[in-house]
Amino acid sequence: MAQSIYVAGVEKRSGKSAIVLTLMELLSGETSKLGFFRPVVHGDVEADRLINLVVNRYHLDIPYESMYGCKIETARELLASNRYDELLKIILIKYKNLERQCDRVLCVGTSLSDAQVAIEDDFNADVANNLGCLLMPILQGYGRSIEEIIDTAASYRQSLKEHDCDLLATFINGIDEQYIDDLKDYFIHQGAKHPVYLVPTVAALEKPTVGDIASALKAKVLSGDHATLKRNVLNYKVAAMQVPHFLDHLEEGDLIITPGDRSDIILASLMAHKSSSFPQIAGLLLSGQQEPDPQITKLISGISKAPFTILAVASDTFTTAIAVTEIKAIVDPENERKIATALGVVEKSIDIPDLKERMASTYSTRVTPMMFEYELIQRAKAQPQHIVLPEGKEERILRAAEILVLRGVVKLTLLGDEELIRQKIQSLGLQLDDVNIIDPLQSPLRKRYAENYFQLRQHKGVTYEMAYDTLADNSYFGTMMVHLEDADGMVSGAVHTTQHTIRPAFQIIKTKPGTSIVSSVFFMCLEDRVLVYGDCAVNPNPNAQQLADIAASSADTATLFHVNPRLAMLSYSTGASGKGEAVNKVREAVRLSKEQRPDLKLEGPIQYDAAIDVGVAKTKLPDSDVAGLANVFIFPDLNTGNNTYKAVQRTSGAVAIGPVLQGLNKPVNDLSRGCTVTDIVNTVAITAVQAQMNGVVNENSGT
Repeated sequence: MAQSIYVAGVEKRSGKSAIVLTLMELLSGETSKLGFFRPVVHGDVEADRLINLVVNRYHLDIPYESMYGCKIETARELLASNRYDELLKIILIKYKNLERQCDRVLCVGTSLSDAQVAIEDDFNADVANNLGCLLMPILQGYGRSIEEIIDTAASYRQSLKEHDCDLLATFINGIDEQYIDDLKDYFIHQGAKHPVYLVPTVAALEKPTVGDIASALKAKVLSGDHATLKRNVLNYKVAAMQVPHFLDHLEEGDLIITPGDRSDIILASLMAHKSSSFPQIAGLLLSGQQEPDPQITKLISGISKAPFTILAVASDTFTTAIAVTEIKAIVDPENERKIATALGVVEKSIDIPDLKERMASTYSTRVTPMMFEYELIQRAKAQPQHIVLPEGKEERILRAAEILVLRGVVKLTLLGDEELIRQKIQSLGLQLDDVNIIDPLQSPLRKRYAENYFQLRQHKGVTYEMAYDTLADNSYFGTMMVHLEDADGMVSGAVHTTQHTIRPAFQIIKTKPGTSIVSSVFFMCLEDRVLVYGDCAVNPNPNAQQLADIAASSADTATLFHVNPRLAMLSYSTGASGKGEAVNKVREAVRLSKEQRPDLKLEGPIQYDAAIDVGVAKTKLPDSDVAGLANVFIFPDLNTGNNTYKAVQRTSGAVAIGPVLQGLNKPVNDLSRGCTVTDIVNTVAITAVQAQMNGVVNENSGT
């Protein structure tokens, strides 16, 4: 799918409509199924000006409900309760549902003036990043000098650096025509990486029509037709003087505001329209809830073709005049003249072939934590698996279970005393009435599981009675469910230790053929990418062969979760410079890895800075195709790995998902005892995806 685009008006009255129309014209000619999306809308979505414009002009076959993230009331509520991430997630879910139906989506952001709520200045940047869109900001040039425009552009560029947005191009809209050439020269001289399109001021686009004013004021139309309502209002005049002086002040495109009982002004306006000696006014706006005298009304009604629109409002003349000056120009889908003007001026301001090429060849590689979690949940939902949770009475487990069940992510079985678990569910007010609960102490499955466990472990001196007693333990019972395919995977560790979770798996499920060691990885979700760290939870001091196996398993896990692996085998020394037992172990692990898995992109021994930073890599390993670009990091021991992942997590704000166990025949995953509900949901989803892949492997192997 082609990259979607996010247009954001950075300031009030930035003139989004003309830019949006131009992009829709361009994209509709390039894309068979084009979508349109707004993160936040006011009131009734069908009344949203931009959505209405786009739907009517381009005949989009998309339900209105699919074209927005949430309504402003929802945004206000979430922001007031400090649930900013929840707002972003709602928008992301709605956007992704639309994206699946389209080849490309044009998103149009929400400005502060539109939202009428104190959304942070970085709201549109955050939304664009989390949707994975290319950003096209619109800056305002109205009434600004060259220096002011340059300063505004520089300030915004700095803001974009702070947010690390994927920029496609920048528009500066409404620039005084006399400044265009000088500004072009300035931005060319600056050598901007992304194009800056300069759009001149066009009076016809800045000014509202008579119809815009009628709609905004909810005015009564006394006279006029479709054509006269489409006239642009270039000036406003309050007619409070006598007719001779009034006529002296008439200008082309005036909207005359006057009390409804001023028959003299009404008649003078009609006569001026018929006279070639006076300019043509746009219309009359009668104030004070006073319609013209009957004789004047009769006179107007007898004119076969209305010369201009006459409107009436209830407010007094002063209030009406103030209200009129605050009305913004809009682009009506039925106003072909204004649309043609808008398209003409913007299309002349951009290099269409260059923009097409950029749109076709520029892609965002960003993966935010929210994007990673969303895709994880969607993959798990696509083929729901049966996951067993041995810690059935733990509150965090139950809250996570509710989320998983309500979203249809997996089928769940909780282990523990059913009566106690049901009571806990009720006391927490959770919707888990239909969740499956098994009490290992009472379950008829216990006998069959004990017999199987006895067969597996009798060579270790385990008797049937010992096996039967062992199966009273929820972790062993859950592991046997997975082993005997009564469940597809297991997640535990919110209460129990890591050893309590994985020891049964070592004994019962065991390692995959060709894998010498069970290990783990953490998915480290940074602001704009996902890194994989292994092993940070299981093996204290792996030898060279074990490190090679950990590297291979970590690469396979990364691939499973759509991270194209580039492996760095970490050490305190880079390349051939270091000596000593620790670095020699890593050097041998690299040799074994390249011998056993020549398909992997792998570098080592390498220091972390050379692995992650392109600038450092050019100095230390200039010929490496992994150095500076690594995304899978293999630590030499548990001490290094565990401390590093926690340091990165706590200092960078990264979301650490894991540990994810790898190397087992069937998926069993451990939780940290400090895990959150979100951690549990993510780990269950990861386990489900592993189970999906396990099922594919079994099908292909014929087992």
